[in-house]
Amino acid sequence: MLLDSLIDKAAQVRTNIVAVAAAEDLEVIEAVIAALDQKLAKFILYGDEEKIKVIIEEKKRQNISEGCLKVVHANSNAAAAELAVKAVFNKEANVLMKGNIPTNIFLKAVLNKEYGLRTGNVLSHIAAFEIPGFNRFMIITDAAMNIAPDLEQKAQIIKNAVSIAKSIGIEIPKVAPVAAVEVVNPTMQATLDAAALTVMNKRGQISGCIVDGPLGLDNAVSTLAAEHKGITSEVAGNADILLVPTIEVGNVLYKSLIYFANAKVGAVIAGAKVPIVLTSRSDSAESKLYSLALALCCATSK
Repeated sequence: MLLDSLIDKAAQVRTNIVAVAAAEDLEVIEAVIAALDQKLAKFILYGDEEKIKVIIEEKKRQNISEGCLKVVHANSNAAAAELAVKAVFNKEANVLMKGNIPTNIFLKAVLNKEYGLRTGNVLSHIAAFEIPGFNRFMIITDAAMNIAPDLEQKAQIIKNAVSIAKSIGIEIPKVAPVAAVEVVNPTMQATLDAAALTVMNKRGQISGCIVDGPLGLDNAVSTLAAEHKGITSEVAGNADILLVPTIEVGNVLYKSLIYFANAKVGAVIAGAKVPIVLTSRSDSAESKLYSLALALCCATSK
């Protein structure tokens, strides 16, 4: 299993420490305990200390080693986010994870000018999917952060995704900027941006990958569809990374894969000083564990 291989890879390095903001959540604790069982990392849990300990005890894990798990009380979600981000800023942890906290409160701490994790790069959401019927990861970006990225932002989003792809063993990722059609149409901005990104890649402005577009979703992932349309490309039918034009496209594709195709996913935010696990509060403990493994692989490769 592809995502299980990330867990195995993350387990090879046991020096990672994860700071979790607002950890008082059953699925979050289940993911943390699963990660501890597989010796993926150590954890610092910030939030309501009493609630966190109750959940841990309900999971019959009262005797977890203090050296692997530390609970730090925070009076509010905002305080938990601040403490977790500061732990990363002060190098007490090298991965950040969002718990049961609204994304806007969490990101406010991440972007704080005094102790935040800004690098000057665009922050972007990167999801690595394991899809039934596919023998490779399918990486989708950006389904959760950038609403309608411009050309410059799309170039940075590709660079972020490429760094994640390389951290999980894809040496030269193939990137497909997807659009409704696979030809340049002056009235469709997505096709103009895709063509520009392709040229930027050929001229070395976007490196470490192969970019070709615009491509429709069908001919980005299916060699048969590409052949039927007469498309000759290193990327067509073999894309590792799908760059979507807007957040709506990414969000619908992301959820369609989960609910219609029974795909499994791990997702992170890239572009900050450290990888950030930012899952939905409705995501399963399994998805949170896979996201943790993906973040740990990325942190290890830095």
